[in-house]
Amino acid sequence: MEKTVEDPPTSAVLLDDCHFSQVIFNSVEKFYIPGGDVTCHYTFTQHFIPRRKDWIGIFRVGWKTTREYYTFMWVNLPIDLNNESAKQQEVQFKAYYLPKDDEYYQFCYVDQDGVVRGASIPFQFRPENEEDILVVTTQGEVEEIEQHNKELCKENQELKDSCVSLQKQNSDMQAELQKKQEELETLRCINKKLELKVKEQEDYWETELLQLKEQNQKMSSENKKMGIRVDQLQAQLSTQEKEMEKLVQGDQDKTEQLEHLKKENDHLFLSLTEQRKDQKKLEQTVEAMKQNETTAMKKQQELMDENFDLSRRLSENKMICNVLQREKERLEGENDLLQRENTRLLSYMGLDFNSLPYQVPTSDEGGAGQNPGLVYGNPYSGIQESSSPSSLSIKKCPICKADDICDHTLEQQQMHALCLNCPICGKTFPAREKQIFEDHVFCHSL
Repeated sequence: MEKTVEDPPTSAVLLDDCHFSQVIFNSVEKFYIPGGDVTCHYTFTQHFIPRRKDWIGIFRVGWKTTREYYTFMWVNLPIDLNNESAKQQEVQFKAYYLPKDDEYYQFCYVDQDGVVRGASIPFQFRPENEEDILVVTTQGEVEEIEQHNKELCKENQELKDSCVSLQKQNSDMQAELQKKQEELETLRCINKKLELKVKEQEDYWETELLQLKEQNQKMSSENKKMGIRVDQLQAQLSTQEKEMEKLVQGDQDKTEQLEHLKKENDHLFLSLTEQRKDQKKLEQTVEAMKQNETTAMKKQQELMDENFDLSRRLSENKMICNVLQREKERLEGENDLLQRENTRLLSYMGLDFNSLPYQVPTSDEGGAGQNPGLVYGNPYSGIQESSSPSSLSIKKCPICKADDICDHTLEQQQMHALCLNCPICGKTFPAREKQIFEDHVFCHSL
């Protein structure tokens, strides 16, 4: 058996599952002469659609599966199946690939799924016999043969008409069968889907059943516990009833009181439910309070930071105040020195400080007056005013309008304490140029 480059698609489908009437083979000879090419003519039925991998094979009569082909040829796909001429096709088998024995063979049309869609009548590959070449008969035999041939032709025509009718009926039945098979395939798919759904539903029901069984077991165990608890309560109730009968025999009020307690128990149960709701509300309120507390903590931290800043500034102000106080004490000491120096200068000028008709004003008078004993007044009155305590008295700040000591007041006092002002011309000298300041004041007295 010859093999080509690409083997055709085959299957192990048995003959009972094949459809031999969808492709019809035409003009099949009883035998073909070996050594020549063989042309196979075939026709597609109305409801059959060829595909690209369909093929026609030569099978030995008695084959069981499509794998037993001797040789094959690929089918030529028609361009338009609606055209009647396109349904009539042919393939040519080369003599080299044909069988060399005289066994019976037949053409079979196999689709790309390996299913047989048509089969021809059997034929042989053998040479012509001499009997087939020349036959000599008498006139009577000829007439008898012609009559017999006419009868055979008539019978053949009837058989052809019957065959065409049967083929049409077979084609209709085949189309209906194919439709039924498609419906059956659809029903099978639906059935598979339904089976899967049923299986899933059964699995779900089994899972649900197991869960229900577990819940039932839990409920049974709880029921047993409750039964034991009920028995205990019933025993306690019996004891209490006996004690109650002993204590208050025939007292009907106790029964009413018991009913009242039951109602109260129900009321308490309802109250407990409401209390649980209130507890949830309280938990929500507590959560809100926690959030408020967090916000308050943040604000407190901010206030603490601000308080720390204020404390730092207060400490700085205190330090400045201490510096000013020490400067004040230093200036008072310098004032005493200047007074002694003033006395010395007056003595040097020939004047007695105690014999002057006007004394130097004290700090209580604020240094507002002038000494008439001097031509140009007291040259050290500016120094005395700057060193007197009244110069450090608390005044209203001209910048921030504060009555208390502020940063501006302390800064001004510190700058004032570090400068020396001439009481005559108002010229300012730094505190480190004290000798120059004294010479300047002394020049005014000359």
